[in-house]
Amino acid sequence: MSSRKKTNKLKEKDSEWEERVVQIRRVTKVVKGGKKLSFRAILVIGNEKGQVGVGVGKASDVIGAVKKAVTDGKKNLVTIPMTKDSSIPHIITGRSGAAKVIMRPSAPGSGVIAGGAVRTMLELGGVKNILAKQLGSGNPLNNARAAADALAKLKTFMEVSKERDLVS
Repeated sequence: MSSRKKTNKLKEKDSEWEERVVQIRRVTKVVKGGKKLSFRAILVIGNEKGQVGVGVGKASDVIGAVKKAVTDGKKNLVTIPMTKDSSIPHIITGRSGAAKVIMRPSAPGSGVIAGGAVRTMLELGGVKNILAKQLGSGNPLNNARAAADALAKLKTFMEVSKERDLVS
């Protein structure tokens, strides 16, 4: 009976975070003896309550790569400031490598209008009404990192007013 309680507690602890695999690639490294195969997993982790992160893991098997990506994603979490209608406070752009992502708040009920890795980031972050566009690169890793960069740069009205000494 005690083992059943322990498993339920573990499920409750882990159920807060949702994981989605963006890409799994088989990569090869040429070494003296031939080619060495490994797998690279790009994964987005989020709690749909304003926290999201992107992680990358490489291992000789897919399961190991996904596990490493989960731990990497938890290390790189970003908190998203949201408005009452589950949107972002203002227009923002993010960059990573050649990838550029533009995000703008959208009207309530419009949903998540985005593609690829950016859509996954926003859905797992809990954003409900947003319009996003990927520019420059189609690389899922760079696009996910650019989205994380943009979300990290977001500021609420109160944060900006405190920085400008308008509110004490």
